[in-house]
Amino acid sequence: MREIILKIRKDLKFQVDLDYKKGCINFFKEPIKIYGVRSGNLKEIGKKYWPEVKDMNKKDFFLFVEELLKSSYNEESGLAFKWLFRRKSEYVKNDFKIFESWLKKYVTNWGKCDDFCTHAFGELILQFPELILKTKSWSKSKNRWLRRASAIIFIFPIRKDKRFLKDIFAVSDVLLQDSDDLVQKGYGWTLKEASNIYQKQVFDFVVKRKDKMPRTALRYAIEKMPKNLKKQAMDRG
Repeated sequence: MREIILKIRKDLKFQVDLDYKKGCINFFKEPIKIYGVRSGNLKEIGKKYWPEVKDMNKKDFFLFVEELLKSSYNEESGLAFKWLFRRKSEYVKNDFKIFESWLKKYVTNWGKCDDFCTHAFGELILQFPELILKTKSWSKSKNRWLRRASAIIFIFPIRKDKRFLKDIFAVSDVLLQDSDDLVQKGYGWTLKEASNIYQKQVFDFVVKRKDKMPRTALRYAIEKMPKNLKKQAMDRG
């Protein structure tokens, strides 16, 4: 496992683009640890090592994922979460404990939060919806990334099953007036994704709360709606 990680890091360092790195750093409000590897090159590295990663037994694979997460580099986290999602057929309900521990320990910016929760962690919730009660508790956490995660974790499941719509609305209500703009954007984004399939339900939800919902969240939620609906939602009389 250590040999693979060393090879991955060597390839990442070889692909560093300093101009791209500078742009990425400016894109985040909080300090981030990043090599500066463009997404296309990162994708190629992911493909290159997947044959070795997919053949690890699950226990070793989870240890491997955690080693990548411990480095704090965005790119290493991105690779780890992508490979984690590709092994979704091996998920079991008890994996929640490990996933949640990774979320609390290693997710330190919105990029990592989104990479993890909109794919691997969202897939776990899709497979085991009874875990939702646990994720809803995050919406009251002091940790901004847990609060964001409590909403965006539904982005993947809602594309597959309408049952998650009521959970999206419930979490959005809890987060409705959250003071953190990245949390507002998170639940707004989740509502937007839900509106792609359930536009009327999301519109009705937003309109009933438009006087209390922060503009940031509101704009995200209605972004893909027709102009006439956007106007109704934005009009606060």
